[in-house]
Amino acid sequence: KPVVGIMEIYGAGVQIIDMPAIESEYYDKGIVHTADTIIFLVENLWQINELKKQIGNANAKEIIAFNKIDVLSEADRRKINATLASRKYNFSMISTATKEGIENLKEKIFKSFGKIRIYTKHPGKIVEKVSKPIIMEPESTVGEIAEKILHGFSKKIKETKIWGPSSKFSGQKVGLKHELKDLDIVEFKTK
Repeated sequence: KPVVGIMEIYGAGVQIIDMPAIESEYYDKGIVHTADTIIFLVENLWQINELKKQIGNANAKEIIAFNKIDVLSEADRRKINATLASRKYNFSMISTATKEGIENLKEKIFKSFGKIRIYTKHPGKIVEKVSKPIIMEPESTVGEIAEKILHGFSKKIKETKIWGPSSKFSGQKVGLKHELKDLDIVEFKTK
């Protein structure tokens, strides 16, 4: 039967449903057709088209997880990687035995949801991404993240500095309407 679990990716709980094989009497097409992202776990290239045919018109984003790379030669790995890339698949080469490629797969799963990760830091502390990020919609502003932290918090902010992709330089002072990007770090000083 389908097994439901939660995988933590960057501090966000992502529901994962491990489905029985398509040939199984317990395979539930309804679950697949309501998923946001489908991960095809394959061991051979020919399985991809076969699975896609059997799934039908699911509107979910797709990720190919090519498994058992630990038993492949370097030449075979390169060949499979090149084939998947040339077909423009969103894929990750993994080994469930050695855990190789699992972090890359998690990154692809997170990105499939179209969210961004914003880190916060205390004034005077070193800039590093050790805390759990706050998960936000793309194009969220500094004011929106302040309100997500605490309702009314944006009215108490005296100064905001950012580090990361949306800043022109490290520690740039910005206003509450500044649009944030994935992996930005925000520091708030209050009145």
